[in-house]
Amino acid sequence: MSLIKKVILLSALMFSGFVSAQEYPVKPIKLVVGFSPGGAADTVGRALAEGLSQRLGQPVIVENAAGANGNIAADLVARSKGDGYVLYFPSIGHAVNPSLYKKLSYDPIKDFTAIGLVFTAPNVLVVPANSPYKKLSDLIADAKANPGKLNFASSGNGTSVHLSAELFLKMANAQATHIPYKGTGSAMPDILSGVVNMSFPNLPSALPHVKAGTLRALGVTTSKRSGAAPEIPTIAEGGLAGYDMSTWYGLVAPANLPEKIKQRLHKELQAVLADPKFKDKLIAQGADPAPGSSADFDKFIKVEIERWRVIISQTKITIQ
Repeated sequence: MSLIKKVILLSALMFSGFVSAQEYPVKPIKLVVGFSPGGAADTVGRALAEGLSQRLGQPVIVENAAGANGNIAADLVARSKGDGYVLYFPSIGHAVNPSLYKKLSYDPIKDFTAIGLVFTAPNVLVVPANSPYKKLSDLIADAKANPGKLNFASSGNGTSVHLSAELFLKMANAQATHIPYKGTGSAMPDILSGVVNMSFPNLPSALPHVKAGTLRALGVTTSKRSGAAPEIPTIAEGGLAGYDMSTWYGLVAPANLPEKIKQRLHKELQAVLADPKFKDKLIAQGADPAPGSSADFDKFIKVEIERWRVIISQTKITIQ
């Protein structure tokens, strides 16, 4: 080997060692969101990306990979390298999909590294502002008296919006036709215009429209009223005793993420959740920041998978 080649090789090795020794991150990070732009997942995901970018010193770029209740996004991330440069913003669908789909291309536990829960939030039963249903009992009575007359929009098969409606209909002993969309953002124009009769969007997505008077809220899905909209009664208060449903979003990475990078991401996530601006933004939209350890989030996902396995079995929800 010539002297020149040796010098080039040595320089390359030294540069490689210098780059590997640099503190993570040294390049832009991709945050994959499993739903289309405009919905709660995208809105909060972008706010989270901005916060993480400021903390990490590198751009965190949101990539929307909508479809199949997050399965497309989850598969994309599961097949990515666990180096901290591809992250995923999973929803409750991450825990629901194992019970809805006969076969998944990924394992929701083994193929991911849990970093932390981001927020929990109620969904809210809404109808168009010009709807004849002034209160929950009006809607339930009509749905029971006229099976199949009403329809409802969801952000996709198996999403929390869909599950909220199916659980509601089962407990109310009523029927309605499901119209799935590719995300709440896609469904909202038809919800507002009255093309569909009702929907159960995440409160952060619906609240601006409720406050503007373009949607009427008949009840939040959680057992307690939301601090962001205490004037909206719970569905249980409206006459469906025992109804309780909430959604959530978290932050995960592909499997085999180095512990040091996991700890860094968790640390910065907690800092973002504690930031008054981010925190106030979530609360104003009806979401509750959910700080906690990575271990707690990992356990939470496992508990949610089992919980929804039981509910889906009882409600007989299927993918159309």
